[in-house]
Amino acid sequence: MLINIILTTLKCSNLIQKDTVCRIHLKLSRFFVQRRYSSSLLGNLNNMVSKADCTGAGGPCKLRVNNIVKSEFDKREYRGLELQNGMKVVLISDPTTDKSAAALDVNIGYLCDPKELPGLAHFCEHMLFMGTETYPAENEYNKFLSEHSGYSNAYTSADHTNYHFEVSPDHLEKALDIFSKFFICPLFEAGSTEREVNAVNLEHDKNIPNDTWRLDQLDKSTCDPNHDYNRFGTGNKETLDTIPKSKGMNVRDELLKFHDKWYSSNIMGFAILGKESLDDLEKMVADKFKDVKNKNVKTPVWNTHPYGKDQLKTKTYVTPVKDLRSLLVTFPIPDLQDQHKSGPDSYLAHLIGHEGPGSLLSELRKRSWCNSLVGGPRHGAKGFAFFTVTVDLTLDGIEHADDIVELIFQYMKLLHDEGPQEWIFNEYKELLDIEFRFKEKEKPSSYVSYLCPNLFLYPLEEILVGTYMLTEYKPDLIRDLLDRLTPENMRLAVVGKQFEPKCDQTEPWYGTKYTREKLSDEQLKKFENVTSNSAFHLPQPNEFIATDFTLLAPDSDIAPHPTIMYNSPLIRAWLKQDDEYKVPKLNASFEFISPYAYLDPECTNMTHLFISLFKDALNEYSYDAKLASLGWDLNNTKYGMMLNISGYSHKQSVLLSKVLDKLVEFSKNIDPKRYEIIKEQYARGLKNFEAEQPYQHAIYNISLCLFERAWSKTDLMESLDGITREKLSEFANELLSKMFIEALIHGNANKEIAMGIVKMLEEKLQTQLKTKPLLPSQVLRFREIKLPNSKCSVLSQVLRFREIKLPNSKCS
Repeated sequence: MLINIILTTLKCSNLIQKDTVCRIHLKLSRFFVQRRYSSSLLGNLNNMVSKADCTGAGGPCKLRVNNIVKSEFDKREYRGLELQNGMKVVLISDPTTDKSAAALDVNIGYLCDPKELPGLAHFCEHMLFMGTETYPAENEYNKFLSEHSGYSNAYTSADHTNYHFEVSPDHLEKALDIFSKFFICPLFEAGSTEREVNAVNLEHDKNIPNDTWRLDQLDKSTCDPNHDYNRFGTGNKETLDTIPKSKGMNVRDELLKFHDKWYSSNIMGFAILGKESLDDLEKMVADKFKDVKNKNVKTPVWNTHPYGKDQLKTKTYVTPVKDLRSLLVTFPIPDLQDQHKSGPDSYLAHLIGHEGPGSLLSELRKRSWCNSLVGGPRHGAKGFAFFTVTVDLTLDGIEHADDIVELIFQYMKLLHDEGPQEWIFNEYKELLDIEFRFKEKEKPSSYVSYLCPNLFLYPLEEILVGTYMLTEYKPDLIRDLLDRLTPENMRLAVVGKQFEPKCDQTEPWYGTKYTREKLSDEQLKKFENVTSNSAFHLPQPNEFIATDFTLLAPDSDIAPHPTIMYNSPLIRAWLKQDDEYKVPKLNASFEFISPYAYLDPECTNMTHLFISLFKDALNEYSYDAKLASLGWDLNNTKYGMMLNISGYSHKQSVLLSKVLDKLVEFSKNIDPKRYEIIKEQYARGLKNFEAEQPYQHAIYNISLCLFERAWSKTDLMESLDGITREKLSEFANELLSKMFIEALIHGNANKEIAMGIVKMLEEKLQTQLKTKPLLPSQVLRFREIKLPNSKCSVLSQVLRFREIKLPNSKCS
């Protein structure tokens, strides 16, 4: 399905849906790979490539690259190909895989739609699934995949279209044969056209209440009207049926023209993962795809930016569907993909989006103006990009939007004054080196879908490492990019319910209410003439970066399953030493079971608030750990709280000790300002659930029906007002006073190290919190409703959606 998401909103959970995130393969900030690989891994790339005809002169393959750079612990085998028809291919052989997968990426998207037919590229994506000359049945493809433990998906973005599938390994070749015919002999039957127009229309209808889609389209609809970016990429029944018919256009004929013009093998990239050998995969791919026509298509490049002078120095007020508050500061920048080895955009994204002491986020949170912030590059299409700072605002923050913009430029002044820092660049070279070296195995379908676009971005031998391979420190490029982030070269957008009365314009495709005004000279001067702010400083060196990657010798006998290594009235700890992955990583999970956590709606609310405030308080300290791939999380469960620590084992005990120290003292030090902000944010989230998609309501209501004890959103909302900071502090003490901890430690740890972790936890709880163990009868698990056999029950619910009125759209 069509995807074009504002990338810099990904960390702002209020602005993006999880189902959208899981379909996107991206890194907001590419870090910087350091040349610390062994000679067998990187060496001299120029001498690594073995190039030869695959099958001799006239064969289906004209180029083979055998020595693709891969990470140290990647046991899969790779080969790059270029077929005679110009299609680029990466083969992945994994004899241990439980699923096979393949993906094909066409290097054009909806920016190539005819102006009079918005959504045609997306419609073409849909129609390719509807039968081919070899397999004419409409559901042949999906039927075969569903019968063999598989599935398929696709999406259309601004400048590429991606198709992918997954299937059981024994049925890869047949699935590939059906799939390949999409690009050789599609039918585009007239009888299928109307049904798929309706499918596209339903997809658009589903997206209409989604604020992420609405903001993304508003960005396009308010750019230069003569630019191809000024498009409605999804399409709907109006653009693909009603308007074309009124103009005497045959959409099927236009679809055939579009496919014939753009679907060319020389702008296609293909990736396949299977249990077969590389030679067998190569033979399979060459046989299936050799007949895809090469039309020698040249893909467009949009060197003119969609933000012209009329679109800059503006401030847009937007009314959201949900109760959201956010500030978006956007700067037009050139497409920097050809500078991926120096990454000036990634360098600035790392600093502007930093969350540690002295950062922009740190200062905004101290002023109680902000919940979260993310800054970084956003791809537009080939030739242009954006640099965006997105701030999730508090109630007070939305009243200080201009002051926040001023702070952003004060921080940029710091970056100007300090200049590019090679030590920061080198530190992240090390981080990315580590990340690539110990990269974990991806889900097959996600992996091949992600690799396909990379075939257009990097040489075949760098297809895996290219995203990590930023090796050239170029301070001049950093300065040049920073010089573009100015008030004169900026667009502002402020999103909030309070602006509804002044929003007198309507975006035509989603019905988003907005109003736009030019920034005054006074505002621009205020932003341009900022002074230094002593609260800001560059980050300190990251002390959490692991340097010891020693794999610990296993104990004499490693059990195949976790075994109990410690059992006391307070803690039961399980250990599973890693004997499969053999990487220097450790995962430690602790479930704090307390009968108070889910006792009633009020207790449930207080557990959630306590955890949210605790994570909020530790964010600044733990941000460096997160950058170093050392993560921690604390979440509420129906039984209490779940603490997870994961990452490289070397520095993990340092982080765990700090988290536990904070936990045992936190109830005495709940910040009153952060309490009010977090409570309001939580209440808003409960209320905003009403605007979620119907399927999410269905899943939620199933849990209410089946669980023995479950509190509805209404129950939680009604019990929230009676909670005070003092009451929460008392509850936190009670929550931690009696409990039972179930622990699991897995990875690069022997019994001695694991026992040290468990004993540290037990000692802190018993000596500092005086925690007492629960009685065995109190450690109970909730039951679920047993459904009667041969009976069916239906729960119906009317959803209260806000009605969104769309204007009469115009398409010329």
